[in-house]
Amino acid sequence: MANQLDQLRDLSAVVADTGDIDAIARYQPMDATTNPSLLLKAAALPAYAGHIDAALRDAEGQGDARIADACDRLAVAIGGDILKLIPGRVSTEVDARLSFDTTATIAKAHRLVDLYQRAGIGKDRLLIKVAATWEGIRAAERLEREGIHCNLTLLFSFAQAVACAEAGVFLISPFVGRILDWHLANGMAKPATPQDDPGVQSVMRIWNYYKQHGYQTVVMGASFRNTGEVLALAGCDRLTISPDLLGELAQSNDAVARALVDDGTRKPAPPALGESAFRWQHNEDAMATDKLADGIRKFAVDQGKLEALLRERMG
Repeated sequence: MANQLDQLRDLSAVVADTGDIDAIARYQPMDATTNPSLLLKAAALPAYAGHIDAALRDAEGQGDARIADACDRLAVAIGGDILKLIPGRVSTEVDARLSFDTTATIAKAHRLVDLYQRAGIGKDRLLIKVAATWEGIRAAERLEREGIHCNLTLLFSFAQAVACAEAGVFLISPFVGRILDWHLANGMAKPATPQDDPGVQSVMRIWNYYKQHGYQTVVMGASFRNTGEVLALAGCDRLTISPDLLGELAQSNDAVARALVDDGTRKPAPPALGESAFRWQHNEDAMATDKLADGIRKFAVDQGKLEALLRERMG
């Protein structure tokens, strides 16, 4: 029997959640996702020293603006390396500190797309990754109309998922493990089975809702803590998985069964979610409000660390 990773590929598109070129070459995913935390780890590897030097050399502007531009160039250089190894798209993230600024998010997305185009890489190979705030969703809606596809990340609430689908976003990354983390930290007993995992249940609810209402937005489960969570979502459109968990799946030959099944039932979509309703429904989900804010803060911290690393290298 094929290993679990190969069996999973028959049910879901497998995406690598890493900026590690060696891991991507080893597991051959369709797509790859990056974020400031992953780029920070990658920047510390000797293999990327040349990219850092080139980013600093070519960066435009002065002071902090030059460092920010060097970070964008580094992200694009690493994304370009990744695209040499995968057939699909790479996700490159907008600075988390812009998460509540629609105009600035759009401008940063345009800058990243421009840098990729200068490197000979078209929009068809990219996803611009944006936090699923109200402002981020509005930015993604405009970018999608321009033909720039987006990956809406840090998605924890059902309201976020609904708003993304209504905005015509190409792909969402609902988080699984971070949802479980929050519930365990707030007194929930460890789930008896992966199907009892609140993160798994969240993604299943979103996936079923999208299918029932005919939304084309791709659901890509993300932020997995163990292979049980991954396999409990077999059949989800896409799954983005860390190298460690990809390795575990590749080493097991246990059978993998489809967990998500589209029964073909279709219903009319409900009225669109306005801003006040979105904010209220998201606010009512304590886990989602905590984890969205925490995720933005942590990505912003790692973006700052990456900038500090480049500033130090620049001397």
